[in-house]
Amino acid sequence: MGLRVALQMDPPERLNPQGDSTLVLALEAQRRGHALWWYPADSLCWREGRLWTPRARPIRFAEGEHWYEQNAPESLCLNEVDVVLMRQDPPFDMGYLTATYLLERIHPQTLVVNDPFHVRNAPEKLFPLMFADAMPPTLIAQEVGAIRDFLAEQGDIVVKPLYGYGGHAVFRLHATSDNVEAILETLLARPEPLVAQRFLPEVAEGDRRVVMIDGQVTGLLGRIPAAGEIRANLRVGGSAAAAALTPRQQAICTRLGPELQARGLLFAGVDFIGDWLTEINLTSPTGLRALKQLYGTTPEADFWQAVERKRLV
Repeated sequence: MGLRVALQMDPPERLNPQGDSTLVLALEAQRRGHALWWYPADSLCWREGRLWTPRARPIRFAEGEHWYEQNAPESLCLNEVDVVLMRQDPPFDMGYLTATYLLERIHPQTLVVNDPFHVRNAPEKLFPLMFADAMPPTLIAQEVGAIRDFLAEQGDIVVKPLYGYGGHAVFRLHATSDNVEAILETLLARPEPLVAQRFLPEVAEGDRRVVMIDGQVTGLLGRIPAAGEIRANLRVGGSAAAAALTPRQQAICTRLGPELQARGLLFAGVDFIGDWLTEINLTSPTGLRALKQLYGTTPEADFWQAVERKRLV
């Protein structure tokens, strides 16, 4: 029997059908006989134990030019669906946080992926602190003096907003750079800490995205930065390439697996530069389309098998 699946996501016309993992997951869900609705996170309503959206649209996806069809909005009680997939893009902001608080009210009776309590407590650049020995030298701070001291100590660092995403606002700073103060002033104009890490020259050869499903390594892709870039993110011009895990990367993933499983973090994107852990992406991980294109594998099937093990009991 098929599942009733609600996708909490951005409007479908904003998706990139050539690269978006949400579409890959949705197509596999349909293939397995599951019914799909989508709704925007800001449409959630809660009253007396009931969580619903008045703007849920039944939707079907397809490959090709006309890649989705949706029906008129209808009211959908999320207490009564089987699965909610949180697939809207970051940022990890108050809208996202509010959605996790509300979805927590219905989980696990309705299976929410990833678990809203634990995804809220595991921002991409903070969750790796559990494994600080696997990370490059790292500072999280909003104090300019602390950032300056870290730069003087390391000599060459990368700084970015703690809750940023997709390679936005990533800067490389040298201890002798003339524009350090201007960059820090710009980044700290928002009331948000920065994460600073020692610059890793291995990034010239690309970083690594490891896709983990239910605590197991499902696939790995290399991301190669464009010429003159330090950012390898696909959405800012990086290119995907086949890659293999190093022994140290494999060992770190082996440590990560049980922690992800214990927290109900079913779908994770783990990032490495060289042998150093840099981020663990949980809000809306990507990479499935690239894995399919590079290796001909079906990571989306692994995902739904994991969901069905938890739901079809």
